[in-house]
Amino acid sequence: MQAQALRNADKDDAVSAQFAPPAGRDRLIEIDNLVKEYVSRDGSPVLALDETSISVSRGEFVCVVGPSGCGKSTLLRILAGILKPSAGAVLLDGVPVTGARPEVGIVFQSPVLLPWLTVRKNIALPAQLQGLSKELTEERTDDLLKLVGLEGFGGKYPGELSGGMQQRVGIARSLIHDPSVLLMDEPFGALDAMTRDHMNQELQRICLEKKKTVLLITHGISEAVFLGDRVLVMSPRPGRIVDDITINIPRPRSLDVVNTEEFGEYVRTIRRHFGNTSH
Repeated sequence: MQAQALRNADKDDAVSAQFAPPAGRDRLIEIDNLVKEYVSRDGSPVLALDETSISVSRGEFVCVVGPSGCGKSTLLRILAGILKPSAGAVLLDGVPVTGARPEVGIVFQSPVLLPWLTVRKNIALPAQLQGLSKELTEERTDDLLKLVGLEGFGGKYPGELSGGMQQRVGIARSLIHDPSVLLMDEPFGALDAMTRDHMNQELQRICLEKKKTVLLITHGISEAVFLGDRVLVMSPRPGRIVDDITINIPRPRSLDVVNTEEFGEYVRTIRRHFGNTSH
């Protein structure tokens, strides 16, 4: 059992080196001393993120957990180019993130599908907006419907699908332009426990098959351990990375792994940060 318990101590350049993948790995995402401050309605400043540093290697699956309001979603939106940081550097493949990037796919908690479009047209929409050819779009849509297990459902409308199936459409849509990075913000948070377990297995399969780099935000500690190569733990607001835990469980992982002592120890290690070790 190897857990890299790296505490938030001095706020200096060492932070960037602490929360980084092993030396020699190809870093695709680099966040260095990121700060995000909002102005509240009464004009007072609210510090959401404070000197947060993260590095993610190409092909890595990294999960971020933390209490509500700690800045997890803010972190993801900055990396997606939706929000601008107040300070610090955010690099994707060595290039500063200043806006939306075609090599990034995003999956939110709600898939936000257009109800008047079929499943097929919902998946294809980003490709059309980016000017991909009709032939390539059709080919990729066919491949993605098969990948997410929705063959035969391309002509259905979102209202005819279950919540889990709708989220599969959202995942397929995020992959239509073949992004190198997949950013996921509580993608299965609204699903029931059994559907969520199934979707976690499906997400693992898809990401292994497509070899994507993933940063996933979740409140579920067990979900983070099941999916992640690494789990980053954030402090309460202002959010900082206070632990970086490597999950040394072989892939592919079946649901049976959650019953092992090794899995349980990872979960307990993370829960200690939140003062809850009872379950």
